[in-house]
Amino acid sequence: MAQPMDGMKVAFLAANEGAEQVELTETWKGVEAAGGAPTLLAPEAGTIQAFNHLDKGAKFPVDETVGNSDADDYDVLVLPGGVANPDILRTKPEAVAFARAFFDAGKPVAVICHGPWTLVEADVVRGRTLTSWPSLQTDLRNAGARWVDEPVVVDTTGPNVLISSRKPADLPAFSNTIVETIGAG
Repeated sequence: MAQPMDGMKVAFLAANEGAEQVELTETWKGVEAAGGAPTLLAPEAGTIQAFNHLDKGAKFPVDETVGNSDADDYDVLVLPGGVANPDILRTKPEAVAFARAFFDAGKPVAVICHGPWTLVEADVVRGRTLTSWPSLQTDLRNAGARWVDEPVVVDTTGPNVLISSRKPADLPAFSNTIVETIGAG
């Protein structure tokens, strides 16, 4: 029986240090369970060091560096949060360009927690409605977005589907929305 995301290549973009572990692993599991093929991208080869809030968590192997990756090779982009993760990513031109390329190509993007900071840097949130960890709301509004406090937001007003979520407690709804919205086409 076919799964909703059969054959879809999903890029998970994280900094080499600082991604919120549960936001990476739970979303990854949801994509895999739906038949998607997740790939972990980071600025540098080797591993990423995930975090459980402020404490070091597990390390995960990087499948491909973002500088050697092409957004055309992927169907979906997922940006996990963690405070340090997007703060580092937004200082990496290759990561910002990779994220922007999904918007330019009209491909779906899913982002949670502090992850929208990378999208602010990519200048792709203007006119879009999204949610995030509450401390980002001013940054998002200053970048031209409409911020709302909801577990999951699906915005289709731009060139692509943009799914956003606030925090780890919203992960079941976030993962289900990715599968239902993107997997359904």
